[in-house]
Amino acid sequence: MAGFLYMPNLTTVKPSAPNTGSLTYTIVVRCGADQQSQALSAFCFTKELLLQGHQVIRVFFYQQGVYLASGLKVMPQDETNLTTLWQQLSIDHDLELGVCIAAALQAGVVDQQEANRYELRGDNLAARFTLVGLGQLAAASAECDRLVSFGG
Repeated sequence: MAGFLYMPNLTTVKPSAPNTGSLTYTIVVRCGADQQSQALSAFCFTKELLLQGHQVIRVFFYQQGVYLASGLKVMPQDETNLTTLWQQLSIDHDLELGVCIAAALQAGVVDQQEANRYELRGDNLAARFTLVGLGQLAAASAECDRLVSFGG
């Protein structure tokens, strides 16, 4: 499934209008930092949903999207650091950022618990991101009105 490009002004915060027809969404991010435009579209779309008064049940990072949850990447100065954007959005809107544990382990993205379990030297899961199973995606999909996937 291909993603689409959605790029409003990232720095402008406009007041959200009262939305009586608000919907619940689950967002699946399957594209990583190497697919900057699709990954940025996922962020901008999610931010706009929240500003419009919709509810996002969970953002689920899957496949290449798990790399966005790494706390050890350093972005070039001319590129947007999507990890910090997602972290701030999570703080601002109490948004759950779930990362597929199987894909994350395969990509070398681990939290402290998994680092201890596999006797690794350290963890690198960025703050505000949580390792979860595919069951969490299934549950969020069953609860939401709309599931939107980016990348693939």
